[in-house]
Parts: sequence; structure tokens; C-alpha cells
Amino acid sequence: MLLNLPRRVKLVDVGPRDGLQNEKKPVPAAIKIELVHRLQAAGLKEIEVTSFVSPKWVPQMADNAEVMSGITRSEGVRYSVLTPNMKGFESALLSKPDEVVVFGAASEAFSQKNINCSIAESIERFTPVVKAARDAGIAVRGAMSCTVGCPYEGDVAPERVAYLAGLMKSIGIQRVDVADTIGVGTPRKVQAAMEATLKHYALNDVSGHFHDTYGQALANTLASLEMGVWNFQSSIAGLGGCPYAKGATGNVATEDVVYMMQGMGIDTGIDLDALIDAGLFISQALGRQPNSLVSRAVLNKRAG
Repeated sequence: MLLNLPRRVKLVDVGPRDGLQNEKKPVPAAIKIELVHRLQAAGLKEIEVTSFVSPKWVPQMADNAEVMSGITRSEGVRYSVLTPNMKGFESALLSKPDEVVVFGAASEAFSQKNINCSIAESIERFTPVVKAARDAGIAVRGAMSCTVGCPYEGDVAPERVAYLAGLMKSIGIQRVDVADTIGVGTPRKVQAAMEATLKHYALNDVSGHFHDTYGQALANTLASLEMGVWNFQSSIAGLGGCPYAKGATGNVATEDVVYMMQGMGIDTGIDLDALIDAGLFISQALGRQPNSLVSRAVLNKRAG
């Protein structure tokens, strides 16, 4: 019997940013804006909208300001954006995000491949961003990638995760995501990464971000729930992957996470039918089927 599970969870949908960033064909700003509107209408209270990075590196996010200004904001919803450096933060500031996200890897090799610097150097780079955001009254979240495995180094030791979490805490990052970026994690390994993070952050300030490359994301979510973790990230219709991790498929689908939570009697505040409609909307815009088993099952049932 599963004891002491959280009675409610909060989900951050990262679909508009993390989910769409690797799409090769440009997705019109109007589609992205409509997706955000549909997600908030379905009950999402946190949405990762876009990233303020160089369009040379991530052309899909070149319309960041247009998307942010086009959203009709809903009271009680937190809109976050990714800001890798001061230039990105200064651009983001004009769009008035509720939260900025900086990112670091628990793997030195991944850090070098992804942002061309060591873990320690990446933290130095983020320090002025964190200070500027906090001074402006904007919340700061730290995305910790490769907390279980790395495409270049293999297994990542929990000590490396603790090291990164400690560095993030030391510069004022308020909460962190424990991300299995390439989806190789299994429950015990994910719990070890969570335990390492909890040496530096309170339970309320830690979230799980799991990719479903090997079909383990829901199992890893459950393993985190058993530890009391109640914040999770997911992506509508299972969109996304990692541009620097070959073969890493999408984030766990928000629809699948919500279905599991509802079946366990855990409150998400999300309307599953409206969520499935939002996933169908963006999938049709991209010319494909939703990468969510729950969505496919429900849509087949509706069709029948």
C-alpha cells in the first residue's frame, strides 16, 4: 500500500518552450499563444512559455517577445521563460515573466557540449542573471539536467547532483528541477538524485522532470511521489526532446501524468478532457498524432 502520498500535485507544462524548441518547421506565434491559452483554460497554473536565447541557436524561439505579449494572462497562472545569460534576461524583462529559468548540468561533458563551459563556469554566468531577477522581484528556477545519466558520460553519480544543487542554492536560485534529460532513469536512480538534491533544497522547492525515452517516466514520477515530491514538469502531447542528446525522445505527456494522478485520487486541478483537446490542437498544427497514450485511448473512445 502506498502511504503518505501528496494529496495534490502542481504541474508545470513545458510544452510551449521545451516541447516546441526542436521543431524544424517554424510554428507560428499565433499557434503558440493559442496553446498557452488552451493550457491555462484546462487548469494549468504554471506554463513554461518560451526562451530568450539567440535565434541562431534556437530559431524556433525567435518570436519570444511576440508570444509573451500576445498571451492574455490568467490570474493565478505563473508564466516562466528560459534565460541563459544577461542578454537573454534583459530581453525577457521587457515581457514581464513571473519566473526565469536558468539551467546547469550535473555532467561536465554535457555542460561543455550544451553551453561550452564547465559546470562551475555556468554557475558564474548565471549569478548576475539570478541577482538581477531577484532584485526585479522575479522568481528564479534552476533546471538541473542529466541528473541520472548523460549521453557522453553514462551514469551520473548522486554526488554530482548534490554538487550542482549546492551551487545553485549558493547563488540564490529558489527552486530546482531534477531532470532525467535523456530518459534513462529508473525509480531507484531517480530517488537517489532526488535525495541528493534534498540535501540543499526543501521538498516544496524540488520538482521532477522526466523524459520517457525508455518508458520509465511514469514509474519515476511515482517513485518521486513516494518521497513526497509534489511538483512535476510535463509536456502537452509528449512534445519535445533534447537537441544535444541523440535519441532522447519527448518529455512525459501531461495527459498521461494527469490520468495517473486522477486514478490515484491526487488532485491536479486540471480538466483532462480540455487537456486532451489542447494536445490534439498542437499535434494537428504540427501534422502528427499526440505522443500520449492516454490521449490516443480517449480520442479512439470518442471516435467510437
